[in-house]
Amino acid sequence: MSEQVAADEARVVSERAAENKPGAVSERAAENEAGVVSERAVANEPGAVSERAVANEPGAVRAEIAELTSAGVLACADGLTDLLADAVAGGASVGFLSPLSREDALKWWRALAAPVANGVLALWVARDGERVLGTVQLRFASMPNGAHRAEVAKLLVHRDARRSGLGLALLDVAEREAAKRGVTLLVLDTETGSGAEPLYRRAGWTEVGVIPDYATDPTGVPRPTTVFYKQLG
Repeated sequence: MSEQVAADEARVVSERAAENKPGAVSERAAENEAGVVSERAVANEPGAVSERAVANEPGAVRAEIAELTSAGVLACADGLTDLLADAVAGGASVGFLSPLSREDALKWWRALAAPVANGVLALWVARDGERVLGTVQLRFASMPNGAHRAEVAKLLVHRDARRSGLGLALLDVAEREAAKRGVTLLVLDTETGSGAEPLYRRAGWTEVGVIPDYATDPTGVPRPTTVFYKQLG
């Protein structure tokens, strides 16, 4: 999870989205057939449509946030691997143990292309040029009685970009896009006492409780986890 970050954010408008040409693909278009992707979801090639830019003041990180298609996940796998390696090296409890091999990290990211294509996972990246500085995921519930629910997962911000507003911007994008897709309840968990906890509270999330020894940190030491939820709309 990312450290607490804070900064103003400024919305940017994509050139491709601004064209408003007849027959343009809708925002919520799905990857259910060859070549059909949302204009705002395209991020698998240079010039990908950005969701927003973060902070435009001294010391702030300039980054564009875009949703990845399945092809985009594969194209960004190397950058995402660098980001995950930084998180693990920094002690973040994000599911992996140290030392994390590059081969294992690449395999994990590439395996997400299929669920993205199938619509059960949505994934955003924040990039400064070609460098991946942050990411966040929405994992949609698989059972019919949970169709209104999704999990926010793998909110990561590179240590070079923390305290810049990027973590909050990524979380905001995930929340807004979840609401657009009919999600009314979000859940997440984070290591108790981590820098991410204040971020979620500031963003209006409600703490459910603490589970002792839920997951280990990268060194293998069991740590407690705090569970949060947020109702949308």
